[in-house]
Amino acid sequence: MPQVGLAAVSTTTVAEALAAGYRGFEVADPDVGQALVRSGVPRHELFVTTRMAESPRAFEESLARLRMDYVDLCLLAAPVDDFVQAWKGLEKVAADGRARAIGVCDCLIPHLRRLSEETSTVPAVNRVELNPGHVQPILRAYHSEHGITTQAYRPLGDLVGNDEIGFMAQKYGKTPAQIILRWHVELKHVISVEPTAPREYIDIFDFELAEDDVLALSEMA
Repeated sequence: MPQVGLAAVSTTTVAEALAAGYRGFEVADPDVGQALVRSGVPRHELFVTTRMAESPRAFEESLARLRMDYVDLCLLAAPVDDFVQAWKGLEKVAADGRARAIGVCDCLIPHLRRLSEETSTVPAVNRVELNPGHVQPILRAYHSEHGITTQAYRPLGDLVGNDEIGFMAQKYGKTPAQIILRWHVELKHVISVEPTAPREYIDIFDFELAEDDVLALSEMA
């Protein structure tokens, strides 16, 4: 799973994103799925994520619209009333190979414990809001203990204009957004970024943050 993936991608941004180096895409729009298929990039080089609300039938319909035989990751949307049954439906999708991995969105520790107690599969991923203003240390520790990958959405929060981060950006010769996204990389989060500045957001692998700067960002909440 690429450490930086693109969320809410549109057909107009597919070519730019691929050229910038993205290979991870969260896809809901069937036109985007078809654009990826037509891009010429081999399917095995792409990591395609989609979501399922409740029923496997909805997933099957989504897969058909995307014109793909499988997705690399299917996420169960935010916990529904009977999300354990919904998760069992997702397990079936994984068992027949239509989703190479399955995960969840916005699950808290009690939700994750229920899944571990009542089903046979640990989520590969929990997609949660996470940024230096909202660090969720207890949840992240639970993920680490149970082998669950933390995927961060809203990874920048509302911090791009923060003065302290601005000073760090000057220090490293990077943008504030790149400083925040590098913080995620240092903490081994998978990052889901919006396609507002795709080239800027992926250009974060040519520097490292000092340990004290990682700690300062982690203590901003």
